[in-house]
Amino acid sequence: MSFSAKHEVPAPREQVWQWHTRRGALARLTPPFTFMTPLKQAEYLADGTSILGLPGGLKWVARHDLSRFQTNVSFSDVCLNAPMRSWATWRHHHLFADATTGSDNNAGATQITDTVDTRIPAWAINSVFAYRQHQLIEDFQFLNRLRDLGTHATAPAVDSSNNVRPLVFAITGSRGGVGRKLTAQLTTAGHQVIQLVRNTPKPGQRQWRPNLPAPDLLEGVDVLIHLAGEPIFGRFNAAHKADIRDSRVNPTQLLAEVAAATPELKAMVCASAIGIYGADRGDTELTEESSRGDGFLADVVSDWEGACEPAREAGKRVVNVRTGIALSGNSGLLPLLRALFSTGLGGAFGKGEFWYSWVAMDDLTDIYFRAAVDSQLAGPVNAASPTPVLNKDFVHALGEELKRPAVVPIPTFGPALLLGKEGASELALANQKVIPARLKELGHTFRYSTVAAALAHELGGEELWTPATRAAN
Repeated sequence: MSFSAKHEVPAPREQVWQWHTRRGALARLTPPFTFMTPLKQAEYLADGTSILGLPGGLKWVARHDLSRFQTNVSFSDVCLNAPMRSWATWRHHHLFADATTGSDNNAGATQITDTVDTRIPAWAINSVFAYRQHQLIEDFQFLNRLRDLGTHATAPAVDSSNNVRPLVFAITGSRGGVGRKLTAQLTTAGHQVIQLVRNTPKPGQRQWRPNLPAPDLLEGVDVLIHLAGEPIFGRFNAAHKADIRDSRVNPTQLLAEVAAATPELKAMVCASAIGIYGADRGDTELTEESSRGDGFLADVVSDWEGACEPAREAGKRVVNVRTGIALSGNSGLLPLLRALFSTGLGGAFGKGEFWYSWVAMDDLTDIYFRAAVDSQLAGPVNAASPTPVLNKDFVHALGEELKRPAVVPIPTFGPALLLGKEGASELALANQKVIPARLKELGHTFRYSTVAAALAHELGGEELWTPATRAAN
Protein backbone atom coordinates (compact mmCIF):
# COMPACT_ATOMS: atom_id res chain seq x y z
CA MET A 1 0.00 0.00 0.00
CA SER A 2 1.00 3.63 -0.39
CA PHE A 3 0.61 6.25 2.35
CA SER A 4 0.89 9.97 1.69
CA ALA A 5 0.69 13.03 3.94
CA LYS A 6 1.42 16.73 3.50
CA HIS A 7 2.15 19.55 5.91
CA GLU A 8 3.48 23.09 5.85
CA VAL A 9 6.46 24.31 7.86
CA PRO A 10 6.74 28.05 8.64
CA ALA A 11 10.22 28.57 7.20
CA PRO A 12 11.85 28.83 3.75
CA ARG A 13 12.64 25.59 1.97
CA GLU A 14 16.43 25.89 2.24
CA GLN A 15 16.24 26.26 6.01
CA VAL A 16 13.85 23.34 6.42
CA TRP A 17 16.12 21.22 4.26
CA GLN A 18 19.18 22.22 6.32
CA TRP A 19 17.33 21.25 9.50
CA HIS A 20 16.92 17.72 8.13
CA THR A 21 20.63 17.44 7.30
CA ARG A 22 21.81 18.30 10.82
CA ARG A 23 22.68 15.95 13.64
CA GLY A 24 19.65 15.43 15.87
CA ALA A 25 16.99 15.45 13.14
CA LEU A 26 16.35 11.71 13.49
CA ALA A 27 16.00 12.05 17.25
CA ARG A 28 13.62 15.01 16.96
CA LEU A 29 11.37 13.14 14.53
CA THR A 30 11.28 9.75 16.28
CA PRO A 31 8.05 9.48 18.31
CA PRO A 32 8.51 8.49 21.97
CA PHE A 33 5.55 6.11 21.82
CA THR A 34 7.03 3.81 19.14
CA PHE A 35 9.68 2.17 21.36
CA MET A 36 12.26 3.03 18.70
CA THR A 37 15.61 4.46 19.80
CA PRO A 38 17.82 6.41 17.37
CA LEU A 39 21.24 4.74 17.32
CA LYS A 40 22.82 6.36 14.27
CA GLN A 41 21.75 9.18 11.98
CA ALA A 42 22.86 9.21 8.36
CA GLU A 43 25.75 11.60 7.75
CA TYR A 44 24.35 12.40 4.31
CA LEU A 45 20.79 12.39 3.02
CA ALA A 46 22.07 11.30 -0.38
CA ASP A 47 23.43 7.87 0.51
CA GLY A 48 23.91 7.56 4.27
CA THR A 49 22.51 4.98 6.68
CA SER A 50 20.31 5.52 9.73
CA ILE A 51 19.77 2.90 12.43
CA LEU A 52 16.97 2.69 15.01
CA GLY A 53 16.94 0.24 17.90
CA LEU A 54 13.80 -1.85 18.51
CA PRO A 55 12.69 -4.04 21.42
CA GLY A 56 14.26 -7.47 21.63
CA GLY A 57 17.56 -6.34 20.13
CA LEU A 58 16.10 -5.84 16.65
CA LYS A 59 17.23 -2.94 14.49
CA TRP A 60 15.66 -0.87 11.76
CA VAL A 61 18.36 -0.05 9.19
CA ALA A 62 17.42 2.54 6.57
CA ARG A 63 19.67 3.34 3.61
CA HIS A 64 19.25 6.58 1.69
CA ASP A 65 18.70 6.20 -2.06
CA LEU A 66 21.09 8.31 -4.14
CA SER A 67 18.94 7.96 -7.25
CA ARG A 68 16.10 9.92 -5.62
CA PHE A 69 18.22 12.61 -3.98
CA GLN A 70 18.11 16.24 -5.07
CA THR A 71 19.42 19.00 -2.80
CA ASN A 72 16.63 21.16 -1.32
CA VAL A 73 14.04 19.04 -3.16
CA SER A 74 13.90 15.38 -2.13
CA PHE A 75 15.50 12.37 -0.48
CA SER A 76 14.42 8.77 0.11
CA ASP A 77 15.23 6.01 2.56
CA VAL A 78 14.63 2.27 2.26
CA CYS A 79 14.50 -0.34 5.03
CA LEU A 80 17.28 -2.84 4.32
CA ASN A 81 17.52 -5.39 7.09
CA ALA A 82 15.67 -8.64 7.62
CA PRO A 83 13.28 -9.38 9.23
CA MET A 84 12.15 -5.75 9.12
CA ARG A 85 12.54 -5.53 5.34
CA SER A 86 10.25 -8.45 4.58
CA TRP A 87 7.72 -7.40 7.21
CA ALA A 88 7.54 -3.70 6.41
CA THR A 89 8.90 -3.28 2.83
CA TRP A 90 9.45 0.34 3.75
CA ARG A 91 10.36 3.03 1.19
CA HIS A 92 9.90 6.62 2.39
CA HIS A 93 10.18 9.54 -0.04
CA HIS A 94 10.44 13.10 1.31
CA LEU A 95 9.55 15.93 -1.11
CA PHE A 96 10.17 19.62 -0.32
CA ALA A 97 8.48 22.46 -2.21
CA ASP A 98 7.77 26.14 -1.70
CA ALA A 99 4.35 26.55 -0.10
CA THR A 100 1.96 28.88 -1.88
CA THR A 101 0.29 30.14 1.28
CA GLY A 102 3.39 31.76 2.79
CA SER A 103 3.87 31.90 6.54
CA ASP A 104 3.14 34.11 9.49
CA ASN A 105 6.62 35.62 9.44
CA ASN A 106 6.40 36.56 5.75
CA ALA A 107 9.62 34.69 5.12
CA GLY A 108 8.10 31.91 3.07
CA ALA A 109 6.95 28.45 4.01
CA THR A 110 7.71 24.92 2.92
CA GLN A 111 5.36 22.13 1.93
CA ILE A 112 6.64 18.66 2.78
CA THR A 113 5.04 15.63 1.18
CA ASP A 114 5.79 12.25 2.76
CA THR A 115 5.04 9.22 0.59
CA VAL A 116 5.57 5.73 1.97
CA ASP A 117 5.30 2.41 0.16
CA THR A 118 4.89 -0.25 2.83
CA ARG A 119 2.94 -3.28 4.00
CA ILE A 120 2.15 -1.54 7.26
CA PRO A 121 -1.49 -0.34 7.23
CA ALA A 122 -2.11 3.40 7.21
CA TRP A 123 -3.92 3.37 10.56
CA ALA A 124 -0.75 2.04 12.18
CA ILE A 125 1.48 4.85 10.93
CA ASN A 126 -0.91 7.82 11.02
CA SER A 127 0.15 8.69 14.56
CA VAL A 128 3.84 8.48 13.64
CA PHE A 129 3.52 11.00 10.84
CA ALA A 130 1.19 13.22 12.85
CA TYR A 131 3.89 13.39 15.54
CA ARG A 132 6.60 14.18 12.98
CA GLN A 133 4.48 16.90 11.41
CA HIS A 134 3.61 18.60 14.68
CA GLN A 135 7.17 18.31 15.98
CA LEU A 136 8.76 19.95 12.95
CA ILE A 137 6.16 22.71 12.71
CA GLU A 138 6.42 23.48 16.43
CA ASP A 139 10.22 23.48 16.34
CA PHE A 140 10.25 26.13 13.63
CA GLN A 141 7.52 28.16 15.27
CA PHE A 142 9.67 28.24 18.41
CA LEU A 143 12.74 29.31 16.42
CA ASN A 144 10.70 32.04 14.78
CA ARG A 145 9.62 33.29 18.20
CA LEU A 146 13.24 33.38 19.35
CA ARG A 147 14.14 35.35 16.25
CA ASP A 148 11.42 37.85 17.06
CA LEU A 149 13.09 38.40 20.45
CA GLY A 150 16.10 39.75 18.61
CA THR A 151 18.48 37.10 19.95
CA HIS A 152 21.22 35.78 17.71
CA ALA A 153 20.59 32.22 18.80
CA THR A 154 18.46 31.14 15.86
CA ALA A 155 20.65 32.61 13.15
CA PRO A 156 21.74 29.29 11.61
CA ALA A 157 18.20 28.00 11.27
CA VAL A 158 16.14 31.13 10.71
CA ASP A 159 18.33 33.59 8.88
CA SER A 160 21.39 32.16 7.20
CA SER A 161 22.16 35.48 5.52
CA ASN A 162 23.43 37.36 8.58
CA ASN A 163 26.66 35.35 8.98
CA VAL A 164 26.38 35.06 12.77
CA ARG A 165 28.26 32.02 14.02
CA PRO A 166 26.44 29.21 15.80
CA LEU A 167 26.70 29.11 19.58
CA VAL A 168 28.74 26.49 21.42
CA PHE A 169 26.91 24.74 24.26
CA ALA A 170 28.44 22.43 26.86
CA ILE A 171 25.91 20.09 28.47
CA THR A 172 26.16 17.76 31.45
CA GLY A 173 23.54 15.03 31.67
CA SER A 174 23.20 14.99 27.87
CA ARG A 175 22.28 11.30 27.88
CA GLY A 176 19.28 11.69 30.16
CA GLY A 177 15.71 12.18 29.04
CA VAL A 178 15.89 15.98 28.96
CA GLY A 179 19.49 16.06 27.76
CA ARG A 180 18.88 13.94 24.67
CA LYS A 181 15.88 16.00 23.62
CA LEU A 182 17.59 19.33 24.25
CA THR A 183 20.79 18.31 22.48
CA ALA A 184 18.85 17.34 19.37
CA GLN A 185 16.87 20.59 19.46
CA LEU A 186 20.03 22.68 19.70
CA THR A 187 21.92 20.85 16.97
CA THR A 188 19.03 20.90 14.50
CA ALA A 189 18.89 24.67 15.07
CA GLY A 190 22.47 24.82 13.85
CA HIS A 191 24.40 25.06 17.10
CA GLN A 192 27.34 23.02 18.38
CA VAL A 193 26.91 20.85 21.47
CA ILE A 194 29.83 19.52 23.50
CA GLN A 195 28.80 16.67 25.78
CA LEU A 196 30.48 16.73 29.19
CA VAL A 197 30.85 13.05 30.11
CA ARG A 198 32.45 11.15 32.98
CA ASN A 199 34.02 8.32 30.99
CA THR A 200 36.63 8.46 28.22
CA PRO A 201 35.43 11.15 25.80
CA LYS A 202 34.64 10.51 22.15
CA PRO A 203 34.66 13.14 19.38
CA GLY A 204 32.33 15.99 20.38
CA GLN A 205 32.77 15.20 24.09
CA ARG A 206 34.96 16.39 26.97
CA GLN A 207 35.70 14.50 30.15
CA TRP A 208 34.07 16.02 33.21
CA ARG A 209 35.12 14.92 36.67
CA PRO A 210 32.26 16.18 38.88
CA ASN A 211 34.45 16.64 41.95
CA LEU A 212 37.57 17.80 40.10
CA PRO A 213 36.65 19.54 36.82
CA ALA A 214 39.53 20.63 34.60
CA PRO A 215 40.16 24.40 34.64
CA ASP A 216 39.88 24.52 30.83
CA LEU A 217 36.72 22.38 30.69
CA LEU A 218 34.61 25.22 29.29
CA GLU A 219 37.19 26.77 26.98
CA GLY A 220 35.51 28.09 23.82
CA VAL A 221 32.01 27.54 25.26
CA ASP A 222 29.30 30.20 25.09
CA VAL A 223 26.70 28.58 27.37
CA LEU A 224 26.91 25.86 30.02
CA ILE A 225 23.74 23.82 30.59
CA HIS A 226 24.06 21.71 33.73
CA LEU A 227 21.50 18.89 33.91
CA ALA A 228 23.38 16.09 35.66
CA GLY A 229 22.28 14.71 39.01
CA GLU A 230 21.25 11.46 40.67
CA PRO A 231 17.62 10.65 39.74
CA ILE A 232 15.36 11.81 42.54
CA PHE A 233 12.83 9.00 42.16
CA GLY A 234 13.58 6.24 44.63
CA ARG A 235 13.14 5.24 48.23
CA PHE A 236 14.16 8.13 50.48
CA ASN A 237 16.62 6.24 52.67
CA ALA A 238 19.84 7.78 53.96
CA ALA A 239 21.97 6.51 51.08
CA HIS A 240 19.62 7.74 48.35
CA LYS A 241 19.20 11.14 49.98
CA ALA A 242 22.97 11.49 50.24
CA ASP A 243 23.34 10.63 46.54
CA ILE A 244 20.72 13.23 45.60
CA ARG A 245 22.53 15.97 47.51
CA ASP A 246 26.12 14.96 46.77
CA SER A 247 25.51 14.69 43.01
CA ARG A 248 24.14 18.22 42.88
CA VAL A 249 25.50 20.73 45.34
CA ASN A 250 29.29 20.30 45.26
CA PRO A 251 29.60 19.43 41.53
CA THR A 252 27.47 22.48 40.69
CA GLN A 253 29.63 24.79 42.79
CA LEU A 254 32.80 23.48 41.18
CA LEU A 255 31.32 23.94 37.70
CA ALA A 256 30.24 27.46 38.65
CA GLU A 257 33.81 28.23 39.67
CA VAL A 258 35.10 27.01 36.29
CA ALA A 259 32.38 29.06 34.57
CA ALA A 260 33.41 32.12 36.56
CA ALA A 261 37.01 31.72 35.38
CA THR A 262 36.09 31.25 31.69
CA PRO A 263 36.02 34.72 30.07
CA GLU A 264 34.14 33.72 26.92
CA LEU A 265 31.31 31.95 28.76
CA LYS A 266 28.17 34.08 28.68
CA ALA A 267 25.64 32.10 30.71
CA MET A 268 25.16 29.13 33.02
CA VAL A 269 21.77 27.43 32.94
CA CYS A 270 21.33 24.98 35.79
CA ALA A 271 18.60 22.44 36.42
CA SER A 272 16.52 22.97 39.54
CA ALA A 273 13.15 21.74 40.80
CA ILE A 274 9.81 22.91 42.12
CA GLY A 275 10.62 20.87 45.20
CA ILE A 276 12.08 24.11 46.57
CA TYR A 277 8.52 25.21 47.41
CA GLY A 278 7.95 22.35 49.86
CA ALA A 279 5.75 19.27 49.75
CA ASP A 280 2.34 20.78 50.52
CA ARG A 281 1.46 24.41 49.77
CA GLY A 282 -2.26 23.84 49.31
CA ASP A 283 -4.01 26.07 46.77
CA THR A 284 -1.42 28.85 46.98
CA GLU A 285 -0.14 29.89 43.55
CA LEU A 286 3.63 29.56 43.70
CA THR A 287 5.70 31.95 41.59
CA GLU A 288 9.41 32.61 41.49
CA GLU A 289 8.84 35.23 44.20
CA SER A 290 7.24 32.74 46.61
CA SER A 291 9.11 31.74 49.73
CA ARG A 292 10.91 28.43 49.81
CA GLY A 293 9.27 25.59 51.67
CA ASP A 294 10.39 23.02 54.20
CA GLY A 295 11.64 19.49 53.83
CA PHE A 296 14.52 17.53 52.35
CA LEU A 297 14.00 18.53 48.71
CA ALA A 298 13.46 22.18 49.59
CA ASP A 299 16.77 22.16 51.45
CA VAL A 300 18.64 20.41 48.64
CA VAL A 301 17.24 22.58 45.87
CA SER A 302 17.96 25.76 47.82
CA ASP A 303 21.59 24.71 48.28
CA TRP A 304 21.75 23.53 44.65
CA GLU A 305 20.71 26.95 43.38
CA GLY A 306 23.05 28.64 45.84
CA ALA A 307 25.94 26.59 44.48
CA CYS A 308 25.75 28.65 41.26
CA GLU A 309 26.81 31.78 43.15
CA PRO A 310 30.47 31.82 42.00
CA ALA A 311 29.34 32.22 38.38
CA ARG A 312 26.77 34.84 39.33
CA GLU A 313 29.31 36.83 41.33
CA ALA A 314 31.66 36.78 38.34
CA GLY A 315 29.02 38.52 36.25
CA LYS A 316 27.77 35.49 34.35
CA ARG A 317 24.06 35.29 33.65
CA VAL A 318 22.76 32.38 35.73
CA VAL A 319 19.33 30.78 35.26
CA ASN A 320 17.91 28.13 37.60
CA VAL A 321 15.22 26.13 35.78
CA ARG A 322 12.75 24.95 38.43
CA THR A 323 11.26 21.98 36.66
CA GLY A 324 7.82 20.52 37.28
CA ILE A 325 6.75 16.97 36.42
CA ALA A 326 8.04 16.47 32.87
CA LEU A 327 5.74 14.48 30.59
CA SER A 328 7.65 12.28 28.16
CA GLY A 329 6.37 9.18 26.43
CA ASN A 330 9.64 7.28 26.86
CA SER A 331 11.17 8.52 30.12
CA GLY A 332 10.22 9.57 33.62
CA LEU A 333 6.80 9.05 35.16
CA LEU A 334 4.57 8.70 32.09
CA PRO A 335 5.72 5.24 30.89
CA LEU A 336 5.16 3.90 34.42
CA LEU A 337 1.65 5.30 34.54
CA ARG A 338 0.93 4.00 31.06
CA ALA A 339 1.92 0.49 32.15
CA LEU A 340 -0.29 0.79 35.23
CA PHE A 341 -3.27 1.93 33.17
CA SER A 342 -2.75 -0.94 30.72
CA THR A 343 -3.53 -3.34 33.57
CA GLY A 344 -6.77 -1.53 34.36
CA LEU A 345 -5.43 -0.24 37.67
CA GLY A 346 -5.01 3.41 36.76
CA GLY A 347 -6.51 6.00 39.04
CA ALA A 348 -5.92 8.99 41.27
CA PHE A 349 -3.94 8.82 44.48
CA GLY A 350 -6.57 8.83 47.20
CA LYS A 351 -9.15 11.49 46.34
CA GLY A 352 -6.76 13.17 43.90
CA GLU A 353 -7.32 16.58 45.46
CA PHE A 354 -3.77 17.83 45.17
CA TRP A 355 -2.08 19.96 42.53
CA TYR A 356 0.01 18.44 39.78
CA SER A 357 2.43 20.96 38.23
CA TRP A 358 3.36 19.34 34.94
CA VAL A 359 5.29 20.46 31.86
CA ALA A 360 5.43 18.92 28.39
CA MET A 361 8.91 17.66 27.49
CA ASP A 362 9.15 19.86 24.40
CA ASP A 363 8.05 22.89 26.41
CA LEU A 364 10.76 22.07 28.92
CA THR A 365 13.48 21.97 26.27
CA ASP A 366 12.09 25.20 24.78
CA ILE A 367 12.51 26.82 28.20
CA TYR A 368 16.09 25.59 28.52
CA PHE A 369 16.85 26.82 24.99
CA ARG A 370 15.35 30.23 25.70
CA ALA A 371 17.05 30.49 29.08
CA ALA A 372 20.37 29.86 27.37
CA VAL A 373 20.02 32.68 24.84
CA ASP A 374 17.57 35.27 26.20
CA SER A 375 19.31 37.91 28.31
CA GLN A 376 15.96 38.83 29.88
CA LEU A 377 16.03 35.61 31.90
CA ALA A 378 18.14 35.34 35.04
CA GLY A 379 17.65 33.75 38.44
CA PRO A 380 14.88 31.22 39.12
CA VAL A 381 12.45 30.35 36.30
CA ASN A 382 9.48 28.07 36.90
CA ALA A 383 9.40 25.46 34.14
CA ALA A 384 5.82 24.33 34.56
CA SER A 385 2.69 24.61 32.46
CA PRO A 386 0.54 27.72 33.02
CA THR A 387 -2.36 25.31 33.63
CA PRO A 388 -1.58 23.04 36.61
CA VAL A 389 -4.23 20.40 37.24
CA LEU A 390 -5.48 18.37 40.16
CA ASN A 391 -4.19 14.82 40.29
CA LYS A 392 -7.68 13.43 39.66
CA ASP A 393 -8.02 15.57 36.51
CA PHE A 394 -4.60 14.48 35.27
CA VAL A 395 -5.39 10.78 35.58
CA HIS A 396 -8.77 11.37 33.92
CA ALA A 397 -7.02 13.00 30.94
CA LEU A 398 -4.52 10.14 30.82
CA GLY A 399 -7.30 7.57 30.89
CA GLU A 400 -9.06 9.39 28.04
CA GLU A 401 -5.87 9.42 25.95
CA LEU A 402 -5.14 5.75 26.58
CA LYS A 403 -8.81 4.80 26.29
CA ARG A 404 -8.51 3.03 29.61
CA PRO A 405 -10.58 3.49 32.76
CA ALA A 406 -9.26 5.71 35.53
CA VAL A 407 -11.71 4.71 38.22
CA VAL A 408 -9.62 2.67 40.66
CA PRO A 409 -8.26 5.01 43.35
CA ILE A 410 -4.77 4.17 44.55
CA PRO A 411 -4.46 4.30 48.35
CA THR A 412 -2.00 6.94 49.47
CA PHE A 413 -0.04 4.32 51.39
CA GLY A 414 0.82 2.74 48.03
CA PRO A 415 3.53 5.27 47.08
CA ALA A 416 4.87 5.09 50.64
CA LEU A 417 5.55 1.37 50.21
CA LEU A 418 7.79 2.18 47.23
CA LEU A 419 9.29 5.54 48.18
CA GLY A 420 9.02 5.58 51.94
CA LYS A 421 6.78 8.01 53.81
CA GLU A 422 9.04 11.01 53.21
CA GLY A 423 9.60 10.20 49.55
CA ALA A 424 5.89 9.72 48.94
CA SER A 425 4.98 13.07 50.49
CA GLU A 426 7.70 14.96 48.60
CA LEU A 427 7.26 13.24 45.23
CA ALA A 428 4.12 11.23 44.43
CA LEU A 429 1.79 13.15 46.75
CA ALA A 430 3.40 16.60 46.55
CA ASN A 431 0.81 19.39 46.44
CA GLN A 432 2.28 22.36 44.55
CA LYS A 433 0.38 24.78 42.34
CA VAL A 434 3.30 26.29 40.45
CA ILE A 435 2.82 29.17 38.01
CA PRO A 436 5.49 30.17 35.43
CA ALA A 437 5.14 33.86 36.28
CA ARG A 438 8.47 34.99 34.83
CA LEU A 439 7.80 33.34 31.48
CA LYS A 440 4.27 34.74 31.42
CA GLU A 441 5.66 38.22 32.01
CA LEU A 442 7.80 37.80 28.91
CA GLY A 443 4.89 36.52 26.81
CA HIS A 444 6.38 33.06 26.44
CA THR A 445 4.31 30.72 24.27
CA PHE A 446 3.86 27.15 25.45
CA ARG A 447 3.41 24.49 22.79
CA TYR A 448 0.99 22.52 24.96
CA SER A 449 -1.11 24.59 27.33
CA THR A 450 -3.43 21.71 28.24
CA VAL A 451 -2.45 18.37 29.68
CA ALA A 452 -4.64 16.60 27.09
CA ALA A 453 -2.64 18.13 24.22
CA ALA A 454 0.67 17.21 25.85
CA LEU A 455 -0.42 13.62 26.43
CA ALA A 456 -1.67 13.31 22.85
CA HIS A 457 1.73 14.38 21.52
CA GLU A 458 3.70 12.04 23.77
CA LEU A 459 1.40 9.02 23.49
CA GLY A 460 0.38 9.08 19.82
CA GLY A 461 -3.02 10.74 19.93
CA GLU A 462 -2.45 13.63 17.52
CA GLU A 463 -4.16 13.96 14.15
CA LEU A 464 -2.42 14.44 10.81
CA TRP A 465 -1.84 18.04 9.77
CA THR A 466 -4.57 19.76 7.75
CA PRO A 467 -5.09 23.38 6.57
CA ALA A 468 -7.33 23.76 9.63
CA THR A 469 -4.30 22.96 11.80
CA ARG A 470 -2.48 25.92 10.27
CA ALA A 471 -5.45 28.19 10.88
CA ALA A 472 -5.65 27.08 14.52
CA ASN A 473 -1.99 27.93 15.07
